[in-house]
Amino acid sequence: MTESFPPGFLWGSATAAYQIEGAVREDGRTPSIWDTFSHTPGKTLGGDTGDVAVEHYRRWRDDIRMMADLGLTAYRFSVSWPRVQPTGRGPAVQRGLDFYRALTDELLAHGITPSLTLYHWDLPQELEDAGGWPERDTAYRFAEYAGQVAGALGDRVELWTTLNEPWCSAFLGYGSGVHAPGRTDPVAALRAAHHLNLAHGLGTQALRAALPARAQIGISLNPSAVRPLTPSPEDADAQRRIDALANRIFTGPLLKGSYPQDLFADTARLTDWSFVHEGDEAAIHQRLDILGINYYAPAVVSAAPAGSGPRRDGHGASAHSPWPGAEDVAFHQPPGELTAMEWSVDPTGLYDLLLRYTGEAPGVALMVTENGAAYDDKPATDGTVHDPDRIRYLHAHLATVRRAIGAGADVRGYFLWSLMDNFEWAYGYSKRFGAVYVDYETQERTPKSSAHWYARLAGTGILPEAPAA
Repeated sequence: MTESFPPGFLWGSATAAYQIEGAVREDGRTPSIWDTFSHTPGKTLGGDTGDVAVEHYRRWRDDIRMMADLGLTAYRFSVSWPRVQPTGRGPAVQRGLDFYRALTDELLAHGITPSLTLYHWDLPQELEDAGGWPERDTAYRFAEYAGQVAGALGDRVELWTTLNEPWCSAFLGYGSGVHAPGRTDPVAALRAAHHLNLAHGLGTQALRAALPARAQIGISLNPSAVRPLTPSPEDADAQRRIDALANRIFTGPLLKGSYPQDLFADTARLTDWSFVHEGDEAAIHQRLDILGINYYAPAVVSAAPAGSGPRRDGHGASAHSPWPGAEDVAFHQPPGELTAMEWSVDPTGLYDLLLRYTGEAPGVALMVTENGAAYDDKPATDGTVHDPDRIRYLHAHLATVRRAIGAGADVRGYFLWSLMDNFEWAYGYSKRFGAVYVDYETQERTPKSSAHWYARLAGTGILPEAPAA
């Protein structure tokens, strides 16, 4: 007997402003840290930038019609902070807000629920020049910006996310330097993590003050399903240390109102954490309506043997570690199938995370706010794009979501990453995550086989079969 997903389950796709919009100098928008980073030689593959991206800023009406044709019931997008508040301070630019007003109105007109993310990594460059996320003031600037967007869109958007993957913003942006702004200071990374947490708390307060009571507010984390390589005490401790830096540094204050003490002990040689002020943890510990889970692959770790070679944690190559205080932990590639990102295909990690946070966040609804895979997609001679590997990936992970729901997880929706191929951060345009193929020369959009497969799922709530391997 085929099991269906619950009634009202949201079937969505997700994007981020800098990855799709382009038009980086139009209508008052000023540079973000990703504009600066991508224009710095050697920072992105091939020197690719988001200057043009996939021209969503001009093609949004067609893109929404395409979403409607594919039967999506929700769309998760991010607001470009420098398009709305160009310097990160002061009044909002109405032309920027008007773009998102029109976007959400068009989504609603097509029966698509808008899910708005306030921050998907595009910090205004002027705020970075003032110190960026390692500075406390940035959290207050974010709260001001959150209130401005809520005031403009609160009458038409009910699903709100403060931050997307603050781990990446802090530890890839300020630790390993493989993401904007490209800094490599472990203490700055820890400071950034705290101030991102604080920004979520202050931003949530600003949203609740401006939004109707029906609005639902959350955060999207990329928690890691961390597993020890062996049952040894040394590998178990490596797992604990990475779990503290990948997961509990955020969920501690978010869900429990306090940072984990072992995190402080692990990083004591780097900082005394005096940047955490009295009352900060309480400010971070705001009521959550939704906890977003972004999942791609699990992590397998061990105590590192001497000369273990380069770190293979799936987060890009750098001589600088994104794991402050745990630089000596080794990461291992599990056996089995890999995506084009060289990430393992293992949906069991998603199941573990959904059940973990069902227990740790009772009463908080869960959403899979990102899940998907990059493959080397190419059009056939007839112009169609077949991606059976992605269909098998999605089938396996969605079957896992359904199994987690059956085990008691309150999962309300799933957002496929990504709606369409786009600028994949430091990888430029070399990695294709989209359910829709984009010809970057012509900007023509072609739904792949996976898009049509996902449309059948969205229309019926019943998981279609996947092609045989």
